Amino acid sequence: MNKYLRLKEELENTGTGSMKCFGNSMLPILKSGSLLTFTKAEHYEIGDIVFCKVRGRFIDAHKIVQTDTNKGFLIANNHGFENGWTKIIYGKAIRCEYKQEEKEL
Repeated sequence: MNKYLRLKEELENTGTGSMKCFGNSMLPILKSGSLLTFTKAEHYEIGDIVFCKVRGRFIDAHKIVQTDTNKGFLIANNHGFENGWTKIIYGKAIRCEYKQEEKEL
């Protein structure tokens, strides 16, 4: 089972889970190799960093930048690249750990 399916299952079963995320698309908010803790929520807002699925692909840590009652949530990285609209959000990041640093999101 890959890390995305494992996290999805953890969120569905327990409401919380964690996963290491790699890449520089969320700099300076998140550093590559950060361990993110996600929690399932009833409502998601603009600015939340989420684990979701857009156009059939898992997106492990991008932001909600816009909402629409019909389309759902517009997901984008921290540099303005938009992944697209989705209604499938599994959870939002609540904590980020990178080496010895820890911060609440």
